[in-house]
Amino acid sequence: MYDFMLTPEEQELKKEVRRFARDEITSEFLRKMDRNEITYPRDFVEKLAAKGLRGIRFPKKYGGRGMSWVAEVAAIEEIGCLGMALGCAFVMPSIVGEALNLFGTEEQKEKYLKPYIEGKLVAAEALTEPRGGSDFFGAMTRAELKGDHFILNGMKRFVVGADGADFFVVYCKTNFDPNAHKYSRLSLLIVDKGPGVETEYLYGLLGCRGGGTGRLVFRDVKVPKENLLGELHGGALCFNQMMIPERLTSAAGCLGVWGALDLAVRYSNKRRTFGKEIRNYQAISFKIADSITQLDAARALCFMAAKAVDENYPNVRRIVSEAKRFTTEIAWDVVNNAMQVMGGIGYTDVYPIERALRDIRLGMIWTGTSEIMNLMIQHEYYNQVLGPDYDRRIMEDDAMNPDNSERCFTDKDMQSVFGDGI
Repeated sequence: MYDFMLTPEEQELKKEVRRFARDEITSEFLRKMDRNEITYPRDFVEKLAAKGLRGIRFPKKYGGRGMSWVAEVAAIEEIGCLGMALGCAFVMPSIVGEALNLFGTEEQKEKYLKPYIEGKLVAAEALTEPRGGSDFFGAMTRAELKGDHFILNGMKRFVVGADGADFFVVYCKTNFDPNAHKYSRLSLLIVDKGPGVETEYLYGLLGCRGGGTGRLVFRDVKVPKENLLGELHGGALCFNQMMIPERLTSAAGCLGVWGALDLAVRYSNKRRTFGKEIRNYQAISFKIADSITQLDAARALCFMAAKAVDENYPNVRRIVSEAKRFTTEIAWDVVNNAMQVMGGIGYTDVYPIERALRDIRLGMIWTGTSEIMNLMIQHEYYNQVLGPDYDRRIMEDDAMNPDNSERCFTDKDMQSVFGDGI
């Protein structure tokens, strides 16, 4: 849909991924994941790799396709209909791969990025800690440099792939100076699954099941110094860069609720009450219309954000945050509307709408809550409007009666206008 927005190469990729999602993944596989009979979808990863569908944005020399963010968003939208867990497995190379591709040495890329994209290795990102999710820079997992290696101790939770990954990218505290700025405290390490790295707990999740989401514990893990990604104490730079793929892929994955919308359309075209198909009642068809419009708006924002990243647009963090917040919230509305259209049967497991509803709720929480997105959006926009480079028309100057005595913003303004008599 909307192929006119894509180049011919991007259109072909979208069709290829659509065929993959339609033909290669069985319904029983999805059911097994939702029943937690699969703890990590390694078969899915291997199928993607066999089709060359991992690391779409990354250089061909490492197994990628060297394509754009627009292409990746188009692909993710097709995969998104399979649910959050498989969507996450699909996009994880875009997140972990971002760190390896931008901050990794050539040796790190050959050892980790290339086999990761080729499907020979599985990776996960270890970011969140039990002490606090959004308070990232207060991380307490620590790595002390001892000669030619780090000694890593700590705990991470909500690690997608904790039970299936071969290596992790782990944010940890390396600067122990109490006066150090919070942005110069952390580093990013590549940590192989091995002695001292334990998956101690797998979470029972409302949705997004089968992705191996668990708690990792690191006990005196020896990490070679050459496994440092980027600069020592440079974790903040890595984090800020990785939030772009984290949040944009979260948004794009939620576009996959087109599957729930289309299900509701087919259902309402068949279901008859009072002598006619329920699509002929405005109470039903207007919910469908609302969902179509909302999803189109979210899709447009996601593709705009993707294009902004491709073009190195200066306000990209704000636009990506907008896409993440808006799309994840709209996705919830679309699935909720689909369930409402279907009535009681939509609340049962006769249809997979209930699974989609359980899945999609996570969108507003992971990779930055809606509230954190709002903080980012308003902060960036205030800086843009109030900054020295603002060059648009100033609307305040167009008032019919621009009486400065009425434009008092502070106590000092009041004093300057009315003197000491107030």
